Amino acid sequence: MQRMTGIGVLPLLFVVACGGSAAPARGSILSSPSPQMAVEEEAPPPRGSDGPVTPAERNAAIDALLKHLDARYVFPEKTKLVRAAVEARRKRGEYDKLTTGHALAAALTTHVNEVLKDAHFRVRYLAEEIPEAELQTEPTAAERERFEAEGLRLNGGFERVERLPGNIGYVEVRSFSFVGRGAEAAAAAMHFLAETDALIIDVRRNGGGDPELVAVLCSYFFDGAVHLNDIYDRPKNETRQFWTSSVPGKRYLGKDVYVLTSQRTGSGAEEFAYDLQTQKRGVIIGEKTWGGANPGDFLRLGDHLAAFVPSGRAINPITKTNWEGTGVLPDIAVPAEDALRVAQVRALQKRIGAVSEPELKKSLEERLRELSSDEPAKPPR
Repeated sequence: MQRMTGIGVLPLLFVVACGGSAAPARGSILSSPSPQMAVEEEAPPPRGSDGPVTPAERNAAIDALLKHLDARYVFPEKTKLVRAAVEARRKRGEYDKLTTGHALAAALTTHVNEVLKDAHFRVRYLAEEIPEAELQTEPTAAERERFEAEGLRLNGGFERVERLPGNIGYVEVRSFSFVGRGAEAAAAAMHFLAETDALIIDVRRNGGGDPELVAVLCSYFFDGAVHLNDIYDRPKNETRQFWTSSVPGKRYLGKDVYVLTSQRTGSGAEEFAYDLQTQKRGVIIGEKTWGGANPGDFLRLGDHLAAFVPSGRAINPITKTNWEGTGVLPDIAVPAEDALRVAQVRALQKRIGAVSEPELKKSLEERLRELSSDEPAKPPR
């Protein structure tokens, strides 16, 4: 079994702040404070380590949050309702009893999302102090350098590439965040898998990234220019289109593509699955995805508080909508841990029906029997 591997987990602020091919350009991302991040990053702190928040800091953070929502949230009609609800709670003294950063962040996230119901919106408490210059519209030079280094370390988000028994290609993509390095990794992966008979793309543990890299990977599966997605940006009041483009090496045409999803599949990874599904180019196998389609930015609320404020929304050119709140529904619904086996079974069944050579058919049938008798396999580590 042949494969290429990469390792790593993205730091929180790299994941949500990425965007151009040369450096993170904020405001164009489809990444997120996703469900798994909520577990990994928002775990209760050790006793005594959750920084206290003074009444002045608490009120300043609330004021900053409401200001950012008024100026940037993608659906401005909702922000008036948010302001009214939060100010009513503040007037009743509901926030006065919140004396720690985590407690305030959790309360504001819950209260604001009672109105917005936006999967991306979240307020976070960060233990390290956030400098005044951080989390502004454009990244600093130091952020760019750290981002590029992280992209190299994580192989552009491409975790594993294999040729599975039966000549089935497999690639696991953990992130679409690193456009430059990710495009190079995509080219290497697709060159390696060019002669396989079917391809499985695993985004079960992918929390999102940049729509530019989504479009790059999609480009291998279409002949010619295809309109994949649009993103409306409220602060700029403009809509950006994303199309397939020229890519190095052979395109993967005329062969089946399967996309593995889970409840952890988030944001830009959801766009990838949605793009292939709506274009009828890929079969989605696994679980309904997370359900976040509104990109945005992390914005500073204070020394230790920041909020992810969605300032845009995805618009699919075919459905004229997106997956916000609904997730991407699989074509074949199975538990995430069994999706890889089911995809291989489906690919082999189709291949066997098209094969005439006795020895090849025999080997494919043997592999199919092995998979059919297997217990559901856990996602690759």
